[in-house]
Amino acid sequence: MAGLVDTPGSALELRQAILDRYDSLSGRLQQIARHVLDYPHEFALETLAVIAERSGTQPSTIVRFAKSFGFAGASQMQRLLVDALVSNNSALGYSERVRQFKSGLEGRKKRNAMSVLKEFVEASTLALQNLPETVGSKELENAIRLVADADAVYIVGFRRSFPVSSYLTYALQQAGKRTLFIDGVGGLAAHQIVSIGRRDLLIAVSYHPYAAETIEIVELAAARGAPIVSFTDSAVSPIAKLSKCVLLVKETEVRSFRTLAASLCLAQALVIDFALAQAPTKSSVKSVRSAES
Repeated sequence: MAGLVDTPGSALELRQAILDRYDSLSGRLQQIARHVLDYPHEFALETLAVIAERSGTQPSTIVRFAKSFGFAGASQMQRLLVDALVSNNSALGYSERVRQFKSGLEGRKKRNAMSVLKEFVEASTLALQNLPETVGSKELENAIRLVADADAVYIVGFRRSFPVSSYLTYALQQAGKRTLFIDGVGGLAAHQIVSIGRRDLLIAVSYHPYAAETIEIVELAAARGAPIVSFTDSAVSPIAKLSKCVLLVKETEVRSFRTLAASLCLAQALVIDFALAQAPTKSSVKSVRSAES
């Protein structure tokens, strides 16, 4: 298929091409697409055998994926990602740092309450350090503008995302924004979103495995023309594809439990930036403080 499509000339063009064509790809090629989008550093530096194992595919599938985007082979596509890695002067990729962290856990035989606490502190630190790499200033500023322009902000997030969505609701209300929390009590989630319109905003929080209730609310809001800001872990997650603004968060997993440190940090930054933008004077300090009272 090489030569039949426009071959991306940069990592940014490759990313956009994948996003544009993601829904039309086969299931196997979507697995590769998601891996390229979510772990570009790993895809740039690892062998096809390692990438295939981590993405649950075969090396031949990776080659087929590369050719479907106009490349002669996988190595040509990898070079784009390597060039981006070098030009950004990036340190060791987040996925590799997480892998080293988990390998270190396996070697720790003695476990007590304090050692588990330290593990979660270390995992949270990794996620927090990675946050500025996945959330750009353009995306954050866009999210703040959407919050400011909305007549009302609806917020949804179920299961492990519930603490993040409930905090966002509380903090935005304290900052003076009309905010409605979709908690789904009594199975009424769909009814709680029924009044949303084009002048409102939905903030949705969901990470893999994505809560079906959250996806349903996002689809309902999109059908009513409301813009959506999503806190999620992939540019091709079910809620990201319907969102006007996507804030990517990569939490770290510790013994089958994923932290929420980065998500809550992003939520706090969003609320405080909104409060400061609304009152860029000394009085804004009081506004921000009141959001935490």
